[in-house]
Amino acid sequence: MVSLVSLTTFTLVLTCFISTLQASSLKSTYNTISSYGETSSKSSKRVVNEIDGCWRSNPNWASQRKALADCAIGFGSGTLGGKFGAIYVVTNPSDNPTDPQPGTLRYGAIQTKPLWIVFAKDMAIRLKNELIMNSYKTIDGRGAKVEIAYGPCITIQGVSHVIIHGISIHDFRLGYAHIANNMYEQWQMYAIGGSGNPTIFSEGNYFAAPKNADSKEVTKREVKSGWKNWKWRSSKDLFVNGAYFVQSGYGSCAPNYSKSQVFSVAPGSMVPALTSAAGPLQCVARKPC
Repeated sequence: MVSLVSLTTFTLVLTCFISTLQASSLKSTYNTISSYGETSSKSSKRVVNEIDGCWRSNPNWASQRKALADCAIGFGSGTLGGKFGAIYVVTNPSDNPTDPQPGTLRYGAIQTKPLWIVFAKDMAIRLKNELIMNSYKTIDGRGAKVEIAYGPCITIQGVSHVIIHGISIHDFRLGYAHIANNMYEQWQMYAIGGSGNPTIFSEGNYFAAPKNADSKEVTKREVKSGWKNWKWRSSKDLFVNGAYFVQSGYGSCAPNYSKSQVFSVAPGSMVPALTSAAGPLQCVARKPC
């Protein structure tokens, strides 16, 4: 499974947590797509989320990248990203916040016009300052292994129509986060954290705690007081090896989806199968991924 974060007008800060953005919504638990071996004429089926099932069986995904925008579900349904803009290719992993250079991620992400941002090669990007996204942008990591890590990360605030797909980023601090059907394991301090009174609904995730007895807690509030009123809830999650989730707050924190945005979430026990291909996929043009 790869990731698709689609946002209309929303406030979200992504900061450095060692994880891969997963699909935030899973419309059908039992979708399958064909998996074609290089030497076998037979195809096998594997369980995937709705977003993967939308595009991965298409051998022309690389030439039809913008069809990904039609795969968005949940709150992101109808998000355009850079669908009606040009393709912008990131060729340079460097970052200059004061004078962004053409070919870098920052230069593309801050443009006012719609852009569909792709990557020319595998790269690790270390941002020197937070990257504040502009509206109508898609960051599409398919076909390359792209990592944003070891520094500030991405801020999506007061903008609309942003899609982020298929990249790794090294926590939701602000806003509302519905975290569904993710695999969390071997975290060092915590799996889910926040500092600015975010509302977090963890549903159908799989948490496998590390061996360190002091690192079993899934959650971390990066404040000393006041967090007991924050709405952090867990539902259908699976906890193994002593992992536990500290819930807080009162009242419902379920997402206020419209009828067209509602989707089903698989139980946490299904996550190992659903995330068996998690992370940036090494997709090859003109072949199903």
